[in-house]
Amino acid sequence: MGELYNFPEGTMAIGRLDEDSEGLLLLTTDGMMSEIVRSQTIEKEYYAQVDGIITPEAVTQLENGVEIGFKGIRYTTKPCQSKIITQLPESIGEGRRIRDERHGPTSWVSITLTEGKFRQVRKMTAAVGFPTLRLVRIRVGSLTLQNLKAGEVLPVSQFNL
Repeated sequence: MGELYNFPEGTMAIGRLDEDSEGLLLLTTDGMMSEIVRSQTIEKEYYAQVDGIITPEAVTQLENGVEIGFKGIRYTTKPCQSKIITQLPESIGEGRRIRDERHGPTSWVSITLTEGKFRQVRKMTAAVGFPTLRLVRIRVGSLTLQNLKAGEVLPVSQFNL
């Protein structure tokens, strides 16, 4: 990660978003808080816009765990929560245009994980036949994108993770 400007010394991101992803990113100066949030006890929820109209069968596969590649080995993801999203919250916004509608339909799926392997959500949706076109992290623990303002500072006591 590059330099963070106008933040206290020692500020770090909790977890990561790859350059093609967007959404909720938490910053902290508390290394222990970073460890807690990155642990497998805290849920992270993502909305993924996928290529095609995702099926209930694909959602069930996601929930049960799918095989993905991680660090050169095959890995089966842990069971997770997943559901088809029919109405996006306003907090997600339009985003950048992914592609022209002439290239086929897209749909949205929510995936809630407690683990976080490299590009895991993208690999999971591809494994069930619906590659991710847009990925938005909307929740970390009890903190949601729709309840926060960009740049808002919260004391640790409000995290209620």
